[in-house]
Amino acid sequence: MTKVTHTLFGLRAVIPEMERAVVLKDGIFEAILGPGRTRIGRLGNQSRFDVRPFHLSADPIHSELLTSVLRNHKAAAAEHLTEVETAADEMAIVSLDGAPAFLAPPLSRKIVWSDAGLWSVERVSLTDGFVMTDAMSRRLMTLQTDFIKRFKVEHGQTGLLHVDGKMTGELAPGGHAVWSFGKVIAVKIVDTRETALDVTGQEILTKDRVSIRANLSATFKVVDPVLAVTAVKDFVDTLHRALGSAFRRSLATKTLDEVLAEKGAVDAEAMAAVVTELAAAGVKVTHVTLKDIILPGDMREILNTVVLAEKEAEAGVIRRREDAAETRALLNTAKVMADNPAMMRLKELEALESISDKVGTLTVHSGTKGLMEDLVSLSSK
Repeated sequence: MTKVTHTLFGLRAVIPEMERAVVLKDGIFEAILGPGRTRIGRLGNQSRFDVRPFHLSADPIHSELLTSVLRNHKAAAAEHLTEVETAADEMAIVSLDGAPAFLAPPLSRKIVWSDAGLWSVERVSLTDGFVMTDAMSRRLMTLQTDFIKRFKVEHGQTGLLHVDGKMTGELAPGGHAVWSFGKVIAVKIVDTRETALDVTGQEILTKDRVSIRANLSATFKVVDPVLAVTAVKDFVDTLHRALGSAFRRSLATKTLDEVLAEKGAVDAEAMAAVVTELAAAGVKVTHVTLKDIILPGDMREILNTVVLAEKEAEAGVIRRREDAAETRALLNTAKVMADNPAMMRLKELEALESISDKVGTLTVHSGTKGLMEDLVSLSSK
């Protein structure tokens, strides 16, 4: 720290290596002193001297005194002070010993201590655009400044850059840095991946005046992000309304029975209308479907009764058909046995075997021998 002492011969200043001092004589700039020991004034000199110390740093100097000194005593101050000025359409990257130190915005004037190190200035024209190159963005990553805004665009997204409310370009997935001095910078993120949209509880009146509620679904993908945000206010809301309108028009021309029976045809009609409308907004609709149809409570009961009656009638028809088939089978068996006594005898034996398995004692009046002889007799005829 600079030390100033008063002696009989004037002032004696000791200035360390990382400081400089401005000497004022009667309030007027006299000199800028470098490091070392210096005697100021002489014996008998009645002038009033003032020594103002300054620390060397990489930051710009914020001092009205040094600004005045550089303006009014430029030749004397040029050895110690460096000035950086910028035009209305440029930014300046001021670096110290090769590392970015600070940014000078348009129409600004910055002053630094020349002895702080090796200064360099890189000027960037804002007329070439506000988005930085990747190399420049990485160089300025550690710089704390309000003149740069950073945005991140995820995979499957597109960023639309707006400057003062006007769209100026698209940002690909990745990190981006944008000059923001004196401008309102905003980035609107648009998801370009395939997305599903569900529209529930749509009240629709069919041709036969049945009020139903429909749940709809659509799959879409943004293929033109710029058109999607400029052609309509909200493309998702536009798709939502288009789905409801398309299905309302389609279902209103059909009775409830037709709607339930021709659900696929309804989907195709609605999709054709939605695809055409959303294509003008840069959105590709890939799938539209009528997921659910919800009927009023009284209508559900009526339909359930009708369905139950239909199923009972179908069951009766099936039972009668099976009874007729069984009767025909018995008739055919009887005809075969009438023409073939041996088969009748075999059936009797099968019946006898079946009965013998279920009873404890079986009595045959004609005897086993007679039974077998009758069977042989039958088979020899």
